[in-house]
Formats: sequence, structure tokens, C-alpha cells
Amino acid sequence: MNVTSIHVGMRVRHPSYGPGTVKVVDEQSATVQFDDGIRRQVSPEASGLQPAEAQAVVSGLDMPLFQFIEQTVRAVADRIGLEQPNAVRDELASKWHGGKMVLHPADPTLQTKELPIDAFFHKIVMMRNNLRTLEQKLNSNEKLTDTEKFDWQGYITRCYGSMTTFNVFFRNKEDQFSSKGGDV
Repeated sequence: MNVTSIHVGMRVRHPSYGPGTVKVVDEQSATVQFDDGIRRQVSPEASGLQPAEAQAVVSGLDMPLFQFIEQTVRAVADRIGLEQPNAVRDELASKWHGGKMVLHPADPTLQTKELPIDAFFHKIVMMRNNLRTLEQKLNSNEKLTDTEKFDWQGYITRCYGSMTTFNVFFRNKEDQFSSKGGDV
């Protein structure tokens, strides 16, 4: 392994000493804290040092690596439906921040349930986002006929209509549910 391809914090594997973490790199060698607890200075090329984790090479990158990683992570989070912690809170009308919902059962022997509005709202937004994703997948599905798409779209539209009850929680009208389905 070439010393120029090593960086501090990198996990490496030595043929004799096993895995470790690079602590210092100079022109000729690397100081590695091995998992056995011993810190050793080794010559990466002569010792057969190898990366302990998978490596990736991105060539022709025309943007800072940080920006590339940030965009990649954001795309993955969007794809699997994850929300950034403050993204949902930013959609919540400020009058509800820190509030709580209190549910009183009709049976007085049962306990009252309190739920932070922020947590409840997060679930509403996730439902809205999942409905939007479902709608996009439905509309782009090449195997369904137009009649089948129309029928399924009707179910989604009715879900949006049912969810309009929760529009009171949204800060901006454009984020709300619409009884017409999809985006307002």
C-alpha cells in the first residue's frame, strides 16, 4: 500500500499485527494503533499494509467531496422516506411547537394518554410523504392499465381527503393535504 493513499483515522490491516487505526502519517511511514493495544510505526509498502474497509475511488468529481457526500446522503434519505429532524418541525405551525395532545378515554377507569404534538405531526408528515411516493410509483407504473391507475388514484385521493383534518397543524398551506389528492 502506498503511503500517499493512507490518512489519519483510516482502518488498516497488517499481515502480522492484524487490524488497527492510522494515527500519524509521514513521508515514509505510518503509526498505527493496532487493536491488540500496541502502537507501531510501519512502512506501508514494505509491510503489506492494506485497507481494512472497502475503498471507493471517485474520479472526475467536479464538486467538493463534502458536497458530493451530502447530496448522496440526502438522495438516499429521500428515497427511503427519512426526514431530517428539523424538516418536519419547520412545517409545523409555531403555535403547536412544544405542545401536547391529550386523549381522554370515555371509560374513566382508563388512563389519559399524552402525546407531544411534534411526534404526532411527524407521523402525519411521513404519511403524507408516503402517499406522495405511492402516487408517483402508481402513475409511473408501466404494468397497470389506465383504468387500474385511475381506480387506485381514487383510493389515494380519498386518503388525502381524510387527512385534511390535520391541516390545522401545518405552517404553510402548500404543505397541507388536499381532498383533490397530491400536492395542493
